[in-house]
Amino acid sequence: MQSSIIGKIEKARRYAAERDRIRLDGIAATVRGDNGEHRVTLDGDDWSCTCGFFAEWSICSHTMALERALAGLVTSQRCPCAAPPATDAGPRGDRGPVNARALLALWAAKG
Repeated sequence: MQSSIIGKIEKARRYAAERDRIRLDGIAATVRGDNGEHRVTLDGDDWSCTCGFFAEWSICSHTMALERALAGLVTSQRCPCAAPPATDAGPRGDRGPVNARALLALWAAKG
């Protein structure tokens, strides 16, 4: 019996090291942001967050943080380049054109 559990432990270590073997299809977490706690969920490919920014943009710092923390284990979010019009005020009241190329470059620099 000891040899069979040792084999399972060795296999588990190998599976854990080969992260492409694992994909989380659903998760729920609480992310403590600067302005309070927010509930982040992933159901299949659908991300959600209880913060106001997510309600408008379908992406936020809380979902991006969880995606980075679980890199390779969860579905990547789409870049929000086609989100609200550039004339809408942002969460801090800023206005101005959305530079799609700059936003894509920032989003692509996940490291």
